[in-house]
Amino acid sequence: MTRLATIDLGTNTVHLLVAEVTPRARGWRTVLATQRVTRLGEGVSATGALGDLPAARTAAVVVDYVARARAAGAARVAIVATSAVRDAANGRAFAADLERATGVAVRVISGEEEARLTLAGIVAGLGPLRGVAIAFDIGGGSTEYILTRDGALVTAASLRLGVVPLAERFAFPGPVEPVRYATLRAEVDAQLARELPAAIATARVDVLVGTAGTVTTLAALDLGLADYDPARVQGHTLTREAIARQHRRLAALDLAGRARVPCLEPGRADLIVPGVAIVEATLARLHCERLVVSDFSLREGILAELAAREV
Repeated sequence: MTRLATIDLGTNTVHLLVAEVTPRARGWRTVLATQRVTRLGEGVSATGALGDLPAARTAAVVVDYVARARAAGAARVAIVATSAVRDAANGRAFAADLERATGVAVRVISGEEEARLTLAGIVAGLGPLRGVAIAFDIGGGSTEYILTRDGALVTAASLRLGVVPLAERFAFPGPVEPVRYATLRAEVDAQLARELPAAIATARVDVLVGTAGTVTTLAALDLGLADYDPARVQGHTLTREAIARQHRRLAALDLAGRARVPCLEPGRADLIVPGVAIVEATLARLHCERLVVSDFSLREGILAELAAREV
């Protein structure tokens, strides 16, 4: 058995997964899974560059996670950076500094590769996606859409549609004003209409899968969980009405109130509203009444790729 570690360096959150892999066996045993909001992408949409403070606090977390992975016995550590690092003018310099600080290569992936790895993570958790399936992954700096047919990847798209820049432009410090939310939603709708490839936008979808923080938080709220439970969230079905119910609940609260909602991770209170807008717009654009929730996402996809090399 071999222990492997993945660090998903996102625009909003850094995720660590350490797992024990047995060659020629399916799946893995999770040893350590944790995450921390560092908001690396703070201000990137306005300045085009990573800020000194977000970069410093994110680097500190990654250095800590590498140390924790090694202490947990990880023989290999993979660090993958996504939207904020690939889009920022100083992203490559940040990655190089991080490599020197950790002694681990930092792989900056394209949006298309992010989509492919996210699909691998989803399949590792939910199993093969039957029929025509679309998966979407709402991130801090981008949202990936992935179309599959009978488990085979057909096409994927990475849109610069992330909750961090949306939250910076559409702040809701108090209860959510319906007119401002409608403006936010209209902007998301318009971007999907412009940028979602026709093959995805016109697909007759058998199953829609959602992953990442907004979707998993909505699932936890719908389930009434006091503490987040990945086993219960995995595979949960969210209907449009269930999403609308949580929308109304969250919209009635101010920012401090949203921060106190169970299972809403610290640092996400300002992101959940634009995240809900993306979820609702996606269901409407794809003419879907429900979605299946995947707790597994990019970090599990990276692990699945690492584990395949151990065979």
